[in-house]
Amino acid sequence: MKVEAWIFAVCSIFVLVVTPVYWFASEDWTGTSALTMTFLLTTLITFYLGFHAKRMEPRPEDLKDAEIADGAGELGFFPPYSWWPLWCGMCLAAIALGVAIGWWLFALGMIFGAIALSGLIFEYYRGEHAH
Repeated sequence: MKVEAWIFAVCSIFVLVVTPVYWFASEDWTGTSALTMTFLLTTLITFYLGFHAKRMEPRPEDLKDAEIADGAGELGFFPPYSWWPLWCGMCLAAIALGVAIGWWLFALGMIFGAIALSGLIFEYYRGEHAH
């Protein structure tokens, strides 16, 4: 994680240097605000990764003398395919369109959105992929 922290630190320094240059070149508040928020976000991620890199044991990728076999084993849980994100996205689109078109579509999107979100949350408790 130290390598990742250094990558984000370099990004933070780059954005810190570019932000005032952008402001003096364009005097654009929108872009300057976006660059400032980008600096704050990359700095936050830098401190988070640096904080955890000190407290955890090095991963095989972090060791210079690691062997390929050191990284063998289970890597984690990767979820299988799911249709629920598609329905959640369609319901969110209906909710957004409902604000512009009519409140009836907004209400319909909220109802179906609650069902789709429940399906997304509880998909590993029922059916084929239940744990």
